[in-house]
Amino acid sequence: MNLLITGAGRGLGLEIAAEALERGHRVFAGMRNPEKKNAKLSELTARYSDKLICVRLDVTDEDGIADLAADMRRSGLTLGTIVNNAAVLEARNTPIEQLDMEAVARSFDINLFGPMRAAKHLLPLLTEKSASFINISSEAGSLTNAYPGDYPYGITKAALNMLTEQLRRYLKDRGVAVYSVHPGWMKTDMGGEKAPTDPRKSAIGIMDLIERKVVPDTPFHFVDYTGNAMPI
Repeated sequence: MNLLITGAGRGLGLEIAAEALERGHRVFAGMRNPEKKNAKLSELTARYSDKLICVRLDVTDEDGIADLAADMRRSGLTLGTIVNNAAVLEARNTPIEQLDMEAVARSFDINLFGPMRAAKHLLPLLTEKSASFINISSEAGSLTNAYPGDYPYGITKAALNMLTEQLRRYLKDRGVAVYSVHPGWMKTDMGGEKAPTDPRKSAIGIMDLIERKVVPDTPFHFVDYTGNAMPI
């Protein structure tokens, strides 16, 4: 299977890439600056030189995404999975009276419009058997458990969950599995060192969803990384 992962240079995206490579898949690791590799990414590149392709992919750059899709199409490439992982957490714990609306706009541009741009240009390549389209969401996107604070992040993730449901219906006849996945509170640059979850553990669960080793039985496709339903 060919996987394309946005925000694959670090954190969860990098762990999903590592887990996919270990399972024998080929990974197109999307990142804004593919020439700048950290130690772990460099190690993976050396170990899986035939299966890891680092590609320039800025989810805010629609022309760049369109060019990448066109290049892949000309090369006769197909995809089995698209993982929309790139995201930002802006204005953390900021009261709405102090909210910077530019931070809100940036959050929408990356967290919501990014996956929409990916869908617009990359879905035609998603033709492999048992394909999937994965949006990395968050418990912060639950309407049921809404809380004050983290406004840009929570609102964009709730909107991302709506996009998931729309795409699930759109792609149903093609047999594409579409999920919003809460990956847990993880030890990443975003989650911080106090987070209880190892991102590799989350990546393993997400790959089990992608490989359909776990098939959730839920009315909505907003699940955690083990496949259990998240509250809408």
